[in-house]
Amino acid sequence: MRLLENGNFRIGAALGLFIGSLIVTSFFFLPYDYNGMDSKIRFSPPGFPHLLGTDNFGRDVFTRIMAGGKYTLAAALITVAGSAAAGSALGMISGFAGGVWDEIVMRLMDALSSFPGILLALVMAALLGNSHVTLIIALLVLFIPSFTRIMRSGAIQYKSRDFVLAARILGTSRLRIIFVHILPNLVPSLLSASVLGLSNAILAESTMSYLGLGIQPPVPSWGRMLSESQNYLFNAPWCALAPGAMIMLTVLAFHYLGEGLRQGNQ
Repeated sequence: MRLLENGNFRIGAALGLFIGSLIVTSFFFLPYDYNGMDSKIRFSPPGFPHLLGTDNFGRDVFTRIMAGGKYTLAAALITVAGSAAAGSALGMISGFAGGVWDEIVMRLMDALSSFPGILLALVMAALLGNSHVTLIIALLVLFIPSFTRIMRSGAIQYKSRDFVLAARILGTSRLRIIFVHILPNLVPSLLSASVLGLSNAILAESTMSYLGLGIQPPVPSWGRMLSESQNYLFNAPWCALAPGAMIMLTVLAFHYLGEGLRQGNQ
C-alpha cells in the first residue's frame, strides 16, 4: 500500500501499463504487416487509417512501433537479468570474502566501467558479427559492474550481523550463508536497481541500434527506426517522433518505477 501512495511509482506504473499493453497486444494482433510496403502511401501523415502515418517505404509506423517494442524490451530484459545475476554473485562473494579476492574483482569492475560502451560493441561486432546476440552480450558486460558494487556493499553490511555470525558458528557453508541468509535481505535493493537498470538498458539498446550495431533488419526496433527516419526529419517528422517518444516514455516509466521502489524501501 505504501508503494501505491508514492507519486513516482504511480506515474511509472501508469506509463508502464500503457507501454506494456501495446507490446502484449503485438503478440496477438498487429494492424498491418510491419514489413508490408506500399509505395502509393509513402510518407502519409498521421490520421485514419494509419494512426501515426507511414514511412519512406509506405510501412505503417504504429504497427512498427508495436512490433519493435517487444524486441527492444526483450533485449533490455535479457541484459538486465543476466548482468544482475552475474553481478550479484560476484558482488556478494567478493564482499563476503574480502581480502585479495575482493581487490581483484573490484579492480576488474573498475576496468570494465572505464571501457567505452560503443567501442566494446564495435569490437564484439567485429569478433562475433553484427547481431542482436552480440548487442546483448556487449550490454550485459557493461552492466555487470553496477550490480556488483551494489551487492558487494550489501554483503559487507550484513556479513557482521548476528544472524550471519550464528550461521557461521553452526558450521554453515559460506555459499549457503551468502545465497540463503544474506541475499534475501538484499532483494529490495536489487529489485529497485534492476528496474532503474532497465531504463538505462532501453536507452543503450536504442543507441546501439541507431548506430547500426544492434537489432538488424527486417526486424524493427525503436533505435533503428530513428536511424532510418533521420533523412526525412523535415518532410516526415512523425517517422522519427513516434519511436523517439516511445523510447522517452519507456525510459521514464522504468525510472519512475525504480525511484518509487527505492523510496519505498527506505
